[in-house]
Amino acid sequence: MSAKKVLILNQEQIAKKITRIAYQLLEDNFEETSLVLVGIADRGYVFAQRLKSELERISTFDILLIKVTLDKTSSTLRANTDTPAEHAKNSVVILVDDVLNSGRTLAYGMGVFFDVPLKKMRTVVLIDRSHHKFPIFSDFSGLKLSTILKEHVAVSLHECDGGEDAAWLI
Repeated sequence: MSAKKVLILNQEQIAKKITRIAYQLLEDNFEETSLVLVGIADRGYVFAQRLKSELERISTFDILLIKVTLDKTSSTLRANTDTPAEHAKNSVVILVDDVLNSGRTLAYGMGVFFDVPLKKMRTVVLIDRSHHKFPIFSDFSGLKLSTILKEHVAVSLHECDGGEDAAWLI
């Protein structure tokens, strides 16, 4: 791994990406009265909380926020939610994470809702690295970034890490 650390998004840029994505979600769901935002713990959930705040500011959506905690070391789907997945029945679900790399985390996040009939599901990520191993793609992203496999993206959000929000290429 390279010792070089390159800032790819600062705090102001992250805030602008959240606002833009919120407007895209509003446009994509203009006929809806409610949305279910599903944040993947930990940073995806913080990102989802921020999207929820922005959507509440610009829209009249009734928004349910669900936190999904995944066992990312397991080779099978092991997930817990803070609200039963059935509460998303017949709703638009927006699955939110900070970085899309291989697609495994989003695939597991989607798996939580396989037995729940939904209107539609969309995916939102702050950064899409385009190294997909699974057929999972982001419907909305703050930044699409081409990297080499040895590079990593680290997202720091104040609520999880303290300090200022930032995204780094390492």
